[in-house]
Amino acid sequence: QVLVTESGGGLVQVGGSLRLSCTASGRTFSDLAMGWFRQRPGKEREFVAAISWKGFGTFYGDSVKGRFTISRDNDERQTYLHMLNLKPDDTAVYYCVADNMFPPASHMPKFDYWGQGTQVTVSS
Repeated sequence: QVLVTESGGGLVQVGGSLRLSCTASGRTFSDLAMGWFRQRPGKEREFVAAISWKGFGTFYGDSVKGRFTISRDNDERQTYLHMLNLKPDDTAVYYCVADNMFPPASHMPKFDYWGQGTQVTVSS
């Protein structure tokens, strides 16, 4: 069983930045594709970003392209979501996800393993 744990959420002002971190255990970290989803208040869960096993492949949801960057450090067993120019509409619970496969780019890629989520609140 793969356990996914995210951290780094909090309160940030409009235009600010924040970095979320995530680790996964139960499998060799570099054997896992990683990603992020979010759920905004009153809305469906939404794909944010994904990264392949060694980090050579990435893709993003349309709403975050150009502002968010996903990265990973396999030696540290961490994946990160760097969020810039945050807007009130970015307020959400952010979920880190993992899967053995790196899914094809789509608006809702499949990931089997999910973290509990971390709250990000952007205040105006």
